Amino acid sequence: MSERRTSLIGGCLVAIGPVSMALYTPAMPTLVAEFATTEAMIKLSLAVYFAGFAFAQLVCGPLSDAFGRRITTIGFMGLYLLGAFLAVFAPTVEFLIAARILQGVGASVGIATARAIVRDQFTGEVSSRIMNTIGLILAIGPAVSPTIGGFTLELAGWNAIFVVMAFFGLIVIGVTLGFMRETVTPDPSRIRPRAIMRSYGRLITNRHFLATSLTVGGSVGALYTLATVLPFVLIEVAGLTPTEYGIGMLAQSGSFFTGSLAARFLMARIGAYRLVPIGLGLIGIGGAAVALSIAVLPISYISIMVPVGFYAFGIAFVMPAMTTASLAPFPHMAGAASAMTGFIQMGSGLLGGALCAAIGEPVLATQIVIPGLGVMAISAYLVYRAHPHLAEPEPLPEVPAPPMPRKGLG
Repeated sequence: MSERRTSLIGGCLVAIGPVSMALYTPAMPTLVAEFATTEAMIKLSLAVYFAGFAFAQLVCGPLSDAFGRRITTIGFMGLYLLGAFLAVFAPTVEFLIAARILQGVGASVGIATARAIVRDQFTGEVSSRIMNTIGLILAIGPAVSPTIGGFTLELAGWNAIFVVMAFFGLIVIGVTLGFMRETVTPDPSRIRPRAIMRSYGRLITNRHFLATSLTVGGSVGALYTLATVLPFVLIEVAGLTPTEYGIGMLAQSGSFFTGSLAARFLMARIGAYRLVPIGLGLIGIGGAAVALSIAVLPISYISIMVPVGFYAFGIAFVMPAMTTASLAPFPHMAGAASAMTGFIQMGSGLLGGALCAAIGEPVLATQIVIPGLGVMAISAYLVYRAHPHLAEPEPLPEVPAPPMPRKGLG
């Protein structure tokens, strides 16, 4: 496929997971009352979506290597649609939680497949450009989704939010059937348990892969973590309505979108890899500002979202190069590598959400966990830069020392 087609299809695929999360978050406080349950149970419904999304990637990645990207995408999106329709008619919060697990499992195929079809065809700066375009599309979906979710909640009730999700799921299936070409030669031997374990063992013991993936994971994981706490911080503490919250979240996605545009402009001039330290600097500023503003300022939309905006802007500088770098050495198992990268990112968000739930108080949790994820991203990048043979899109082998010159005979 062309660079443009790959970018557009990849953006559509990768957006379904975050869109399904962003549509849902404005309704979370309302669902507490609707199901006569606790905040903890509604937060659990988002946490299990994260868990399904994260862990199922470890399955759908090797499946796409074994049977092809297209058929795997269609199969998992079928599970996503089933979960959406079950959620529409959920009679209890436990039923809703089960439906959300199914949705998370189905949506997991988007990230794994999107990055795999890029790696199947492109590397280097071209791959980074495509990842940047995917990031632009990814920013648009979650940017408008909280607004759509807020208005849908106000006009038609919480059930209608899942009808909207089902509509988006049908779009993804239509794009896959109509526009995606198969980019890998299926190899059923790759689905054998021993082959899967060997692939994942190779990835998690590869320092290059871990350093690059954790750099992205600490960055993006903060956004997933914020999705679990910001509804309660901004709606219950700062006093926004669900609709105002949905509109207000445009600042976060708008910052990421603006950062992606800036990164696209700068990539053509200085290259994707030189943008990463700049992005991590902005992430560091945003994380420190979150902790400081909560400590010294009254909780308000401005005091929370301005630091979050810096963080989101920086992520756009980090993702293209580091995602490309993490996948570059693994062309023969791109599905597994893409899945593990996605798992680390979603796992970071799941870990952040779990820590927030353990802390219990959403404002304090935001003050502690978000800066901590920023520190994780920066630390992983320092490991990457500290070892020169790792700091390449495709890591170079260790170069042995040249032999000492032999003394002449006689």
